[in-house]
Amino acid sequence: MSISGSILVVCTGNLCRSPYIERRLRQALEGTEITITSAGTTAVVGEPMDRESAILVEGSGGQARDFRAQQLQPELIAPADLVLAAAREHRSAVVRMHPPALRTAMTIRDLADLLTGVTASDVRDQDLPGTWVSQVLTVAQSRRSLVPARQSGVDITDPIGRSRGAFERMSDEVESALRVIVPVLRGPVED
Repeated sequence: MSISGSILVVCTGNLCRSPYIERRLRQALEGTEITITSAGTTAVVGEPMDRESAILVEGSGGQARDFRAQQLQPELIAPADLVLAAAREHRSAVVRMHPPALRTAMTIRDLADLLTGVTASDVRDQDLPGTWVSQVLTVAQSRRSLVPARQSGVDITDPIGRSRGAFERMSDEVESALRVIVPVLRGPVED
């Protein structure tokens, strides 16, 4: 079985949250055929990752170098099997820009909530079509009626221009979601 697919991560400036999520996912999914990129709804195009986010990525063993912010475009959204938004406003912007993304876009915390208790073997056992990432998304979406949507605390803290503590809070929120999401995206352990 091929663990493949594509993930687009979206925030506002593509400087703090989405680059952090992108690079942590790249690190966590190394060895798979899943590609991860990011963009901003109002990106500071060409700029490197915010210094504080870069420090946190590298402190976790990821790579921050060579990152450059890019503007969200329909041609980035269309091929993505999954669009992970840092906040609900970003999900809305993605869907406004490319309406078919209504099927592929969700916030990172909503995805984590929907995948809580799901294993990669659960996904494999469904024998669904498409890339592994699209299969994981299908299983997550099938759980919407079982998992109440968050009424608060869904958006990842935006730390831009704030204290180191805000960046650490952002990192903690992302890492909490990734602890649920990554084991499923990595695929089942082969027997």
